[in-house]
Amino acid sequence: MKTTIKSFLLLSLLSVLLAACREKENKVKTICNPVNLSYRFSLDSPSWREAADPSMIKYKGEYYLFLSKSGGYFHSTDLVHWDLITTDSLPIEKYAPTVMEMDGEIYFTASVATNKIYKSADPKSGKWELVTDQFPYILADPMLFYDSDTDKVYLYYGSGAATPMMGMELDKKTFMPKGEAIPLFYSNAEKYGWEVSGDYNTNYKHTCWLEGAWMNQYKGKYYLQYAVPGTEFKSYSNGVYVSENPLGPFTLLKHNPFSYKPEGFVNGTGHGSTFQDLYGNYWNIGTSTISRRHMFERRISLYPTFFDKDGDVYAYTAWGDYPMIVPDKKISSPQDLFPGWMLLSYKKKVEASSTLEGYPTENAVNEDIRTWWSAKTADKGEFMTVDLDRNSKVYAIQVNFADQDATALGKSDSIYYQYRIEESQDGITWNLLVDKSENKADAPNDYIQLDKPVDTRYIRITNIYFPSGKFSISGLRVFGKVDKPVPATAQFTELTRNNDNRRTVNLSWSKVNDATGYNIRFGTQKNKLYHNYLVYEDNKVSINILNADQTYYFAIDSFNEAGVTIGKEIKTIQ
Repeated sequence: MKTTIKSFLLLSLLSVLLAACREKENKVKTICNPVNLSYRFSLDSPSWREAADPSMIKYKGEYYLFLSKSGGYFHSTDLVHWDLITTDSLPIEKYAPTVMEMDGEIYFTASVATNKIYKSADPKSGKWELVTDQFPYILADPMLFYDSDTDKVYLYYGSGAATPMMGMELDKKTFMPKGEAIPLFYSNAEKYGWEVSGDYNTNYKHTCWLEGAWMNQYKGKYYLQYAVPGTEFKSYSNGVYVSENPLGPFTLLKHNPFSYKPEGFVNGTGHGSTFQDLYGNYWNIGTSTISRRHMFERRISLYPTFFDKDGDVYAYTAWGDYPMIVPDKKISSPQDLFPGWMLLSYKKKVEASSTLEGYPTENAVNEDIRTWWSAKTADKGEFMTVDLDRNSKVYAIQVNFADQDATALGKSDSIYYQYRIEESQDGITWNLLVDKSENKADAPNDYIQLDKPVDTRYIRITNIYFPSGKFSISGLRVFGKVDKPVPATAQFTELTRNNDNRRTVNLSWSKVNDATGYNIRFGTQKNKLYHNYLVYEDNKVSINILNADQTYYFAIDSFNEAGVTIGKEIKTIQ
């Protein structure tokens, strides 16, 4: 009898522990790129949404995010929820703001507004005071940097084709230049493939645009990041130089670009900032492109960033537009942030209440933010349904609205989306899953993590209120798990470096049955495959971002809705 009671108690305890584990899994806090912000409509026609050139700072245990053309700046306590702070004290309509903390206050200036520098000890209030309006130069893409080790202030700047990145020391009290500005480095697209223009770094006749300085100090070294080749390109990335001194001489790191994401739903990582969260983890936040209605139609993306034992820095962009965990502790690797929720909606069957010519339903599930489905109207009741093919465990949904034919300008209390998301196992009986019918928050790239995962096959979104234009979606992205085997390992069949252009490598591999796609990992050392290049369906690709002088190593992973199969074989290209 005692044995039976003990067994029952052990089983009960095990059940409680398993339930606790499941509850913990459901309660993990996640985000998904692009960052869920109230991206503002342009102030002038045509109507498009924009935010770019992020400068993120952690101040008094909270986060402040300064962006181009956003009508203010954003505040968060957790990197998940953001509120907009408006102010009349700053030139918020200027591009490329920069902020730094010094002696307990935040200092601010912005592109082509550098004659004025401001400060605040209470940025949450929106109140700022002028430090000086006598700075003698009007500069593009400035970056203020306070070196706490030496108690000195520096200004970096540069934005142009065939122009260098520049740096100078400033007087800490007056913010006047101390000496002449120094050229720090130029672009070198003849050698560095990531500096070549174009979505895929193949526009060799067009000079790249070098811009977006950001400085970090790490273990006594100075890391100066820069953005190339242009904000409108999918290849928009951040390179990095390193020095023993704030004004150089600078040396290019072997791992470059350190932040790079040319494929997937949202692309581009350039012109941003690298910061630490509350737990000491590094993040790189950057600019992602849409650039369809206007070159400056852009979004913001956030990626975990790491310094390895040799001082090499890299932003981890694999699965960079899938859900990622927001940590509540110091992490040691990118794998700590991946919840394992895979994309379930890619190229699945879609039905809609109506379809505007030229904007087909498949555009809502093709993993391309630059294309979208549009209904013929914005009437209440317009809907779209995705068939996931089989019952799946759904953990999260991202709804990316496209604002087809919108005429809205700026911000307004009437700009928000109201909708309902329902789920069904048979396409006949529907259950409410997400209720945004009374929403009043503007969220064009809305990400919803479900309180509990749901087993379902069909997902339907129905419009209730659309602020401007027609009900339209660039991505109805469903994330979760499917109970089936992960794909087999992919094998490279060809790796060829272009002898006439060593910036390019051509790759092909054997197709794997039931693989949704492949992730190519590569780098300049076998144990540093820090670059990631995502390929859906296809089994070949040309990568054009190589340093012509370096040897590279490649591995390939396959993935589907059940998970990822890591490729262990590493190939070398001299």
